[in-house]
Amino acid sequence: MRRRFVLAAVCALLAAPAAAQAVKLKVHEIDALLSGNTAVGKWEGQPYRQYFGDDGVTLYAQDGARTARGLWRLDAERDEYQSQWPGDAEWEGWYVMEYAGDFFWVSKSTPPTPFRMVPGAQLVAE
Repeated sequence: MRRRFVLAAVCALLAAPAAAQAVKLKVHEIDALLSGNTAVGKWEGQPYRQYFGDDGVTLYAQDGARTARGLWRLDAERDEYQSQWPGDAEWEGWYVMEYAGDFFWVSKSTPPTPFRMVPGAQLVAE
């Protein structure tokens, strides 16, 4: 009986990681996640906050730096978030992934970067 229990426990542990999968969010899910809310995370080791206005304006804030104002939109064909910052000629696209309840920015040029969402415009930590 004990041997069967141990075998079942080992099988359950081995199967658990296989059940968790990263999911690429669809454009309507990205819209619901970002619109009117603030992403909080670390970019290149520095804490940041980024607000996504319903009007397509995004504000990026880091301690000790001036807040940057850019534009954001969603590409329904690619299911991606796109941003454009002052001085950028092109829009840059990012996939938004969810894994085990955590969100990640994903692009071809950077590793997956975790972030969390807080409701509303919260560019200053409370």
